Amino acid sequence: MKRPVLHRLLHAVLLGGALSWLHAAQAQNDARVVAGVNAYRAAPEGCPGARPAPAAALIPQAALARVRVGPGSFPEWALEQAGYHTDKAQVIFVGGAPDSEAVLDLLRKQYCRSLLDAGFSDIGVARSGNDWTIVLARPTPPLVLPDQDEAGRIILDLVNAARSQARRCGDRLFGPARPLAWNAELAQAALAHSSDMASHRQFSHRGSDGSEAAQRATRAGYRWRHIGENIAAGQTSPREAVQGWLDSPGHCANLMNPQFSEMGAGYAVSHVRVPGFPYWTQVFGTP
Repeated sequence: MKRPVLHRLLHAVLLGGALSWLHAAQAQNDARVVAGVNAYRAAPEGCPGARPAPAAALIPQAALARVRVGPGSFPEWALEQAGYHTDKAQVIFVGGAPDSEAVLDLLRKQYCRSLLDAGFSDIGVARSGNDWTIVLARPTPPLVLPDQDEAGRIILDLVNAARSQARRCGDRLFGPARPLAWNAELAQAALAHSSDMASHRQFSHRGSDGSEAAQRATRAGYRWRHIGENIAAGQTSPREAVQGWLDSPGHCANLMNPQFSEMGAGYAVSHVRVPGFPYWTQVFGTP
């Protein structure tokens, strides 16, 4: 049973109607707009329905000023194509504003909550004629993961802690199960599949060569009687990956299956289009 890919959150709002970028932007990161937004964040006032508090200054980013959003397009793709990877962003379109003061006046009146959002750290401003695009964003934080051996130990410990207690997986009730032993061959099969998913940026139990979990275990040298596999993507720690499996009835059932006696796990990080996107594989076996 496949677990949906869990992408990092990206909040994107398109405001002001259809966007048209038929001509190159005339100005990028207009210093007056950036300074005006930061002055408002430093001394906020007049934001209906909010209790404004000062927020840190936004840093202008050239990549955000390159963002082009057209009708029917997705802001997250536009940010990726501009070379900026984010876990939080908002795109604001302002049409018919002849100068920076007009843009700032509209932003303060209509989008004050967005301007004061302390979750944003960067800004990009692009202008084409009297049309302006303002992008508020926060870059994706760097991914810090333990090495493979440590990640495997954490996953094994968490799995055995879960198996030590009775647990309901969807509509199935499992009693406590004996702890699993680590198996290097299953870990090799798990790492190989995570690496395959990461290099092709695909999320599937079927490998890019058409292989399934049982074939990969055999290829790694494991002589098995029972084989099971859980996969996950996007989780930024071993604990988050295991919790995701426990929250999914099918994956939870694999994890609690008393037939399994051994386990291996491995992760790989994709740098295709989105840097720092991890893929996780957990392989269960009975020799």
